[in-house]
Amino acid sequence: MIFFAVFFTLYGLLHLYFFLKAASVFMLRPLQRLLLLLWLAIMTLAPLFIRLMERAGLEATAGILSYAGYIWMGFVFLFFSAAIVIDLFCYIKRLITKNRQSRVCSAAYGFYVPAAIACFVCVYGYFDALNIRTERVEIFSDKIPVSAGVIKVAQISDVHLGLIVREQRLRRIVDALSGAKPDIIVSTGDLVDGQMDSMNHLSDLLKSLSPRHGKFGVTGNHEYYAGIDQAVAFTEASGFRMLRSEAVDVGGFVSIAGVEDPVSGISKDELINAEKKLLLSLPADRFKILLKHRPLVSESSEGLFDLQLSGHSHKGQIFPFTCLTWLYYPVDSGFVKTGMSSLYISRGTGTWGPPIRFMSAPEVTVFELKPVKR
Repeated sequence: MIFFAVFFTLYGLLHLYFFLKAASVFMLRPLQRLLLLLWLAIMTLAPLFIRLMERAGLEATAGILSYAGYIWMGFVFLFFSAAIVIDLFCYIKRLITKNRQSRVCSAAYGFYVPAAIACFVCVYGYFDALNIRTERVEIFSDKIPVSAGVIKVAQISDVHLGLIVREQRLRRIVDALSGAKPDIIVSTGDLVDGQMDSMNHLSDLLKSLSPRHGKFGVTGNHEYYAGIDQAVAFTEASGFRMLRSEAVDVGGFVSIAGVEDPVSGISKDELINAEKKLLLSLPADRFKILLKHRPLVSESSEGLFDLQLSGHSHKGQIFPFTCLTWLYYPVDSGFVKTGMSSLYISRGTGTWGPPIRFMSAPEVTVFELKPVKR
């Protein structure tokens, strides 16, 4: 409740800022002001309306509103980001020059330029979100026997199947995975993003993928938001084995462990202790992969695994929101060494909220685990 209160307060302030900008440019009559305020109020509460409609079984209406509401969310955020930069520039300029007359600092310039930038980025970002990149990472380890050769592990994360990410986008993801020809496929959480009552057919697309060593997944926060039981059922119907504080042996040379997301309600200390206990139970001579939705490495687990695969951050999804993820996560995407272990954070394969990505391309990641040449 605290999260939603903060979110809707901040989101409402963005819309108030947009209203003040628009009102300073257009000579709006009282009725026009009222209609604009009504539109902005609906857009502010659209995420709530979408979820209520979805729960009521009004999926078609919820789908239409989700596209309108979430694309608008991307637009108003980008508008604010561009407009606030212009406002700050003008404020500093006035302090220095004492000159209030400037074309750049006019009300029209301060509205139309951010609006144009926001429109351009929304259109570009919509199509870029469909362009899934395949990132490849080589990892050499003496725990991989020469006889095993190269083991390919493909990671998807933050797909967010729901009202927006559906067949069209999922087929692109499946094609990218098929083209990589992995031995193992893992999902590091947030595979789903809503009620899956009428989307069970999507599991058939994922089920068509059958790597020789199997598919494994863990929960993210959105599995709990969507309803943990149906989210797990959907993931398992898609052919994934869910690892909920458990581990599996793969091929006799790799161990894959998976842990629960903190939103599960399990206390932080319990999660940390369970993770450490799980990793300590694995054979020391195996290459150990830890699947963990959030890109945080527990100090007590450092050195107990070889590679942690995470997601969650989306690398901000839409720049400059990336700046906020930098503040919370020391590393919000890519590969990083953490002492004796390594961490890879996916930018995410789908989208949450706005079906837009800007300076944070969606990815399927393929890890090539290779034996050390002697």
